[in-house]
Amino acid sequence: MWPVRRKHTPADPDAGSPAGTAPPALARRWWQKYDEEVAAARWWRVAGRLPALVGQALRLAWRASRTDTAATVALNLLAGVCTAAALVATAGVLEQLFAAGPTPDRVRAAVPALLLVAGAALLRGALSAAAGWSQARLAPHVERMAELRLLRLAAEIDLAAFDDPEFHDALYRASSRGIEEAKAVVARSVDVLTGLVGLVAAAGVLTVLHPVLLPLLVCAVLPEGWAASEAARMRHALLMAMTEKRRRKWLLSDLLTDRRTAAEVRSFTMRDRLLADFDQVARTERDAQLALARRQTGVRLLGDAAGGLATAGVYTVLGLLLAAGAMPLAVAGTAVLAIRTGRSALSQTVMGMNQCYESGLYFEDYLEFCATAAAHLPPDAPSPAPAGFERITVENAVFRYPGKDTPALDDVSVVLRRGEVVALVGENGSGKTTLAKLLAGLYTPQRGRVRWDGVDLAAVDTHQLRQRIAVVGQDHTHWPMSARRNVVMSAPDDDERLRRAAAVADAQAVVDELPHGWDTLLDRRFADGHELSGGQWQRVAAARGFYRDAPLLVCDEPTAALDARAEHRLFESIRAHAGAADRTVVLITHRLASVRLADRIYVLDHGHVVEQGTHEQLMRQGGHYAGLYTLQANAYRDGRTTDLEATP
Repeated sequence: MWPVRRKHTPADPDAGSPAGTAPPALARRWWQKYDEEVAAARWWRVAGRLPALVGQALRLAWRASRTDTAATVALNLLAGVCTAAALVATAGVLEQLFAAGPTPDRVRAAVPALLLVAGAALLRGALSAAAGWSQARLAPHVERMAELRLLRLAAEIDLAAFDDPEFHDALYRASSRGIEEAKAVVARSVDVLTGLVGLVAAAGVLTVLHPVLLPLLVCAVLPEGWAASEAARMRHALLMAMTEKRRRKWLLSDLLTDRRTAAEVRSFTMRDRLLADFDQVARTERDAQLALARRQTGVRLLGDAAGGLATAGVYTVLGLLLAAGAMPLAVAGTAVLAIRTGRSALSQTVMGMNQCYESGLYFEDYLEFCATAAAHLPPDAPSPAPAGFERITVENAVFRYPGKDTPALDDVSVVLRRGEVVALVGENGSGKTTLAKLLAGLYTPQRGRVRWDGVDLAAVDTHQLRQRIAVVGQDHTHWPMSARRNVVMSAPDDDERLRRAAAVADAQAVVDELPHGWDTLLDRRFADGHELSGGQWQRVAAARGFYRDAPLLVCDEPTAALDARAEHRLFESIRAHAGAADRTVVLITHRLASVRLADRIYVLDHGHVVEQGTHEQLMRQGGHYAGLYTLQANAYRDGRTTDLEATP
């Protein structure tokens, strides 16, 4: 089973209920898993996690772009140095201006320090702009690296992981919010560093000017820091309360705008109902946001009032120090500017810390998925896959899907010889498709082996192996690509090979009706795109399998969407395709009349092979296969269809 550290509830049992009527005892969904933690977080918890988060963000940024990361950090540090230099130079300006003597002489004496202030301010502005540019350059590097890493892992991990609900939840968290928060945590970490640099600069200058000024800075900035933190916490609390309603709103929006639901929205006149539901949720969200704005305004007013009192206290202390002669006027003036700088830097730091903390929780989902997926990649194969085979054997294979107690295959053994057509039959849930995926190299048995001429497939390069296998399935993908690319896929493009594959699959007639032939885009959502019927798609999918020209062809319900005449032609083509180049074909179908001419038939029932032999042998045995075949044949004679035949 896909291992995850944090538990969650992936189901959404109230998705179809009226907006805003979620059961009060309903467990937290995975998309809400951190909302309570964020809403309840206090500054000490945020500050305690900050070093680790910043470290993770900087490591990610360093891997994405060393140049832009180094430039962003260095430029922000230099900007902080310029801030400190400007404050120190300001003290020099004020000292000259407040000195004794004629005004012109004082102004002339202040010019060098004034030029230093101007230069430091200009340099700081240039450095901040350059830091912003390098940070803007860094964001797409981080996004690209994060996306590619996740997609590469998702495409390489064993197919069995996709049968595990926990894997899907972990993948969705990592891909939907995790990647976005990867960029955010880097940006917020830079904001925190920039704010801290500004704070350190202001605190350092104040410490140099007079020892008592640093406590004054703390007194002046604490009220605003509290107000900023509390306002951010209120926003997170709203997100927690509104998450389910916002998902409902997005769902309703998708239902109204998605092509897949557009026809039924109109057929069942659902427009007014969906719009009413959407408006109900939207009004609830609007009212909550207005209430939040009112509460946040009150907190900010309280913070500003407390900050104003603290500032008045600071100025009172400065006035007393001036009156007592304990501090020069120039130092007091510089202290006022430094305190204002510190307050601004603190506001940036507090906001960055809160946002970095929230983003970091979801960023950890991304990191956790990548680490777990990397640990569950197929092992490096010590040997290349065999080019072909004389015989394929499945030996005592056992395969159990994640989270299932009963194995889908239990001690299954089959043999396939080169040039044979081997049929797998049985009722739904018997294990046919699972066995076909083992033969196709898509699954690896938990026990037992699959061998090509004695070579255990568990020890070969799976990517190379799959290039030797062609698959035609009923659950084929409708790729939003040209008709040509839907058949050729990743193989080299060859017109003659394409023509032969299309002829065998009877797909050329489908392509001839398309406006641009093989170059027609098969997706109506795009300009000049075209859509195929289910039967037409099945012929294209069959041509896709034939184009691979592999020694093993696995056909899982390849005619499910075809009419009787097209089905007959395709089965004839499959047999001819196998015989022409001594290929082996594995055929799965519920229509037992199509397997009569198979060289060997394996009958599966509840994960076990219960019978095997030719059609004639199995009919003489009068067992499971004979019963199914007779039931279906009688149904056709009576004009009825059995569940065995009708259910794909």
